[in-house]
Amino acid sequence: MPAAEPTPVLLRGTDRAAFAVAFVARLRRAGLRVGITETDDLVRALAASPPTSRTVLYWTARVTLVRRHGDLAVFDRVFATVFDDTPPLPLSRTAVPPRSSDNTVHVTVPGTGDEATAGGEGLPWATLPAPVATGDDPGDEGIDLPELRPSALAALTEAPFEELDQPQTEALGATLRAALIHWPHRRGRRHRADPAGRRIALRATIARARRTGWEAITVVRERPLPRPRRVVMLCDVSESMRAQAAAYLQMMRAFTTVADAEVFAFATRLTRLTVPLRHTSPREAIDQAGAAVDDRFGGTRIATNITALLDSHHGDTVRGGVVIIASDGWDSDPPQAMTAAMTRLRRRAYRVLWLNPRAGTPGWTPKVGAMAAALPFCDHLLPAATFTDLTEAVHLLRDLTRPTTSRTPMRR
Repeated sequence: MPAAEPTPVLLRGTDRAAFAVAFVARLRRAGLRVGITETDDLVRALAASPPTSRTVLYWTARVTLVRRHGDLAVFDRVFATVFDDTPPLPLSRTAVPPRSSDNTVHVTVPGTGDEATAGGEGLPWATLPAPVATGDDPGDEGIDLPELRPSALAALTEAPFEELDQPQTEALGATLRAALIHWPHRRGRRHRADPAGRRIALRATIARARRTGWEAITVVRERPLPRPRRVVMLCDVSESMRAQAAAYLQMMRAFTTVADAEVFAFATRLTRLTVPLRHTSPREAIDQAGAAVDDRFGGTRIATNITALLDSHHGDTVRGGVVIIASDGWDSDPPQAMTAAMTRLRRRAYRVLWLNPRAGTPGWTPKVGAMAAALPFCDHLLPAATFTDLTEAVHLLRDLTRPTTSRTPMRR
């Protein structure tokens, strides 16, 4: 049986390192910024996959040496100059080497002309079609750009909660957890060395002075070590909040899984949901939380539950923390009870945020007795009818770490 012919390899017998250095030198003279790391990547790529054709060599060099889209034109010009003894190869962004028989490797691009697809050419990635001039006049500057549509998940962020099913709510809850990249901090009692610190670290300074005859030549400074600020969230799960309950539970789970937050649900009684919502499975966590709240979709007693939280052994978690109350403000307790409860809460909490699903409605005013009584004690009143509103409320947490000399103005 005749032996198979060896596959032809370009640059056979050529020092790969010398070739890479020479080619990179040509690129640098042409104005392309290529460093030592990119040169080493090219040498390693040529050793791992020896090029069998000019096309393979082009893409190997391009992937390893080009880091910016604006450098493609320079790279294509230098590569064509070095290998101009072979048939010309389309090296631009919109033209690529011939496509193989496997249709999964290259993707045909619509709208690029019949000549681009007649020969079986395409792009080695799925991309948008190129802009097309709209005017018949060659001097017309009108450009018809491809229509950009949002993803299915981005479109759901503006949808009301009552229009979302359970899988969509879980997917948006995962997006909400990813948005918790900034968490409020407070000044801790511990300190760490920092050249920009205002306080002198006496022990470290004296220890350095032992090396210089007890002369404090080197002064070590330190600054307070920040610690995460506690966040406490109370979610209304009464009948008037039935449409928002599932979405608010996703927000509560985001707080419990990402940071050390305490979350509670209330209707006529207060229920702590911190432990159930820390379950690794999102669906199991929501099911356990729903089973723990046995008074949901009933009446509402906001003032009574706030007082119960402050009187319980969890009341110390409110001290110096950010309290988030998610409710529409409908309360069966008298407004006087709400005023008394919010007065105590305001004395303990660092900031108080109120999320109201009806606050974003045009022309809405807090005329409900309980909502009107609680409004003077809230730092921010935010709308919370969509996941976009909840994401903006989460992003507001990073602004709550900035100290203020006076009361923070209430936002609506």
